[in-house]
Amino acid sequence: MPQSVLPSLAQLSHATKALFTAFLITIGFGYLVALFWLYSADIKPYESQGLSVVQGLQLKYHGARNRTRLEEMLNGPMAMNATPQQREAIIDWIHDGATAAGFETVKPIFTTVCAVCHNGKTAGVPALVNYQQVRKTVVFDTGTSLAELARVSHIHLFGISLIFLATGVIFSLSQMNLVLKLCILVMPYVAIWADIGSWWLTKFDPIFAFVVLIGGALMGASLALQIFVPLWQMWVRPPPAAG
Repeated sequence: MPQSVLPSLAQLSHATKALFTAFLITIGFGYLVALFWLYSADIKPYESQGLSVVQGLQLKYHGARNRTRLEEMLNGPMAMNATPQQREAIIDWIHDGATAAGFETVKPIFTTVCAVCHNGKTAGVPALVNYQQVRKTVVFDTGTSLAELARVSHIHLFGISLIFLATGVIFSLSQMNLVLKLCILVMPYVAIWADIGSWWLTKFDPIFAFVVLIGGALMGASLALQIFVPLWQMWVRPPPAAG
């Protein structure tokens, strides 16, 4: 079998090793920041309600079909933006029928709290300034919309796949069992499809929320291997040359 024309990680110049190292460390740090953001936005708000991670994912993608979207947001990701008294006043208004007359009693809350961001000036953020706008959110929560799923999915498919292309090219220069190497190179793309595909499946059946966790864990493990194995072989203990 002909030998590969590409050098191994241990054979790279110090300049190339430094470049690869800086890239891998930056990607790793970026992933940790992303995990922190996911925890703050998608897990912590639901934990404060005594819900598990799986239940939070079910609410996010499938929705709470016995509660309105506005109520779900007030008890979830937006909970930190209003006081308990303000949230209770809005939820009481919703349960009383969300009438136009009753809206006048909670309008000051929307004006001072919600309209700071939900003012109609930011794309993708629903306006919550007047009754007609708020009324659109006082409907049963069916989770993330198909349009929003499509928007987020295509961004993640393009972005994450390119990240794993770059880390995969570096990792492909490592020395290890070929079958194991191929598995680690392909594993992140399986994880991407499991993770993003399960968003769509959970939209229709909440049982698939478990797959979101599995896909995310597999993606994290893949990235860790594609970062730490090259760093180890470049700087710590290069594998012995084939005799």
